[in-house]
Amino acid sequence: MLRHTARALVSRYGRTSASTFTPATATGRCTTSRFFSNSIKAASASVKINPWESFPMAPPDPIIGLTEAYNKDDFPFKVNVGVGAYRCDEGMPFVLPCIRKAEAILNDDDKLDHEYSGIAGDPEFVNLALNFVYGSDCKALQEGRIAGVQTLSGTGGLRVFGEVLKEHGHTEIYVPNPTWGNHIPIFTNSGLDVKKYSYYDAENSDLDFDNMIKDIKQMPEGSCILLHVCAHNPTGMDPTIEQWKAISDACKERSLLPFFDCAYQGFASGDARKDAASLRLFVEEGHNLACVQSFSKNFGLYGQRIGALSVVTNSEDEAKKVVSQLKVHIRPSYSNPPRHGARLVSTVLKDDQLTSEFVEECKGMADRINSMRFRLKTKLEEVGSSRNWDHVVRQIGMFAYSGLSKDEVMALREKHHIYCTLDGRISMAGVTSKNVDYIAESIFDVTENK
Repeated sequence: MLRHTARALVSRYGRTSASTFTPATATGRCTTSRFFSNSIKAASASVKINPWESFPMAPPDPIIGLTEAYNKDDFPFKVNVGVGAYRCDEGMPFVLPCIRKAEAILNDDDKLDHEYSGIAGDPEFVNLALNFVYGSDCKALQEGRIAGVQTLSGTGGLRVFGEVLKEHGHTEIYVPNPTWGNHIPIFTNSGLDVKKYSYYDAENSDLDFDNMIKDIKQMPEGSCILLHVCAHNPTGMDPTIEQWKAISDACKERSLLPFFDCAYQGFASGDARKDAASLRLFVEEGHNLACVQSFSKNFGLYGQRIGALSVVTNSEDEAKKVVSQLKVHIRPSYSNPPRHGARLVSTVLKDDQLTSEFVEECKGMADRINSMRFRLKTKLEEVGSSRNWDHVVRQIGMFAYSGLSKDEVMALREKHHIYCTLDGRISMAGVTSKNVDYIAESIFDVTENK
C-alpha cells in the first residue's frame, strides 16, 4: 500500500534530483523526505478498518424468526401458533378491560410525572406483586422476610438473579428438560453452567416424575434448581400438589435453593391462588427460595416489561441485605425499571373492584384456551387420527406440547402454512373457533399421510 502511494507521489511531482534538496534540517532530514513521509502517513491513516466485517450472521431467534417467516407468507389462511401471546377468538391482540380502566384513571391524574423509578422500582408495585404471588396471609411476608424488587419482566429478573448466584458462589443451575428456550442463554450469559434434570416423558406425553425425583436427589448439595410455578413452558404438564410435596421434600434432602419462575399466575387455571399453590407450599415448608414474576401474560402487558424478583430470607435484616445485592446488579444493567406498566398493575391490584374484574377477565382467557384444547382433541378424533391426544387436554396454560416431530412440524408449515416451534409446541392462544378445524385436519394430514 505504501509503495503504491510513493509511486503515485513520484508520478505526480517527478523524481527528485540531488540539486532539488534543500539544506538538511537539524534532524538530518530534508524537506522533500519529510514531504514523502508525511504524505505516506496521511495515506495510511485514511485507510479505514471495518470492525464489523468479520461478524458472522447470527441465527434467527426460534420464536421471533418464526413470526418473521409467518409475516412473509402470503397464504390467506396461514396460522401462527408459535408466539406466546394471548389472542381473542378473532385472532387479535387482547387488552384487558380492567387495564383500559386503569389507563383512564392514570390519564386523569395530572399529578403523575415521568421521573426515574428507584433502582428497586416502584415500592407500591413491589408490595402488591408479592402479596399477589405469596398471598397476604403469608407469614414470611408479614414478618418482612421477603426481599423484593421490580424487574424488566421475568427475563430481567432471571438475568439479575443469575448474576447474583454467580457472584455469591454458585457455578451451576439445574433446569427442567425441557424448559423455556430462553432460560438456557440467560443463565449461560450470567456465567452459570446450565444442567438439566428429567421432567417430561415424551414417549408417553406425561410428567417424568420418578426420574425427576431421582435426578433431584442426585444434585450436589446446595445447588440451585429452577422450577416453573404453573403452566410449565413448553409442556404444559404440571405436577399435582402431592407431587409438589415430594419435590419439596427432595429439595430439602439436598438443601437445594429453589428458584421459581412464575409467568402464568391466574392465566393457567383462571385461579391465581390455585396457580401459586406450589410456591406457597414451598414457603410454608420453610424453604429459603427465590421467585421471578412476569405480568406479561396474566395482565396482557407484553410490551410494558413488568416483573418482580423476590427472595425469601430468615429475617428482615437479611432481606434488606439481599435487596442491596440485587440493586448492585440492576444498576449497571438497566439502571431502573419502567413506571407505566407498574402503575397499571398497581392501579388494578389496589382496587377491590378492578381486582375482581381482573380475576374474571383472566379466567375468561384461561377458559377460552381450555375450550380450544377440547375442540382440537375432539376434531382430531373425529377425522380419524390414530394417535392418542389426551395429553392436549391434560396440559394447562398457554401451550400444548403436541408430540409432533420436527419433520411433521416442517410439513405443517410447508404444506398448510401453520407455524409452530420445531419441538411441536403449539400456542393454544392462537387457536380459534375459526381455525381449529383447519389446524386439526392439517395435523391429521402430516401425521397420517406420510
